[in-house]
Amino acid sequence: MKYTPEHLAELNLLLQFDISSAATGIKVHNEASEEVQSAVQRLFAKNLCTLPDGGYLTDEGIEVAEHADKILRVLSS
Repeated sequence: MKYTPEHLAELNLLLQFDISSAATGIKVHNEASEEVQSAVQRLFAKNLCTLPDGGYLTDEGIEVAEHADKILRVLSS
């Protein structure tokens, strides 16, 4: 199994959340690209964020975002 463009969009969006603070969320605006708007809706459908336009990460969302961050740091070193 390989990362699809949709997976990459979701991973990139997860990296936009501040994982050091559960009290910090994001909002994806209507002006965002269709790719980003679709990605945030998929994250919401997977119960990784609290609102269909972002909001806050759920507990599982925080865990997944931490893994995404770690993968990026390892691959970037």
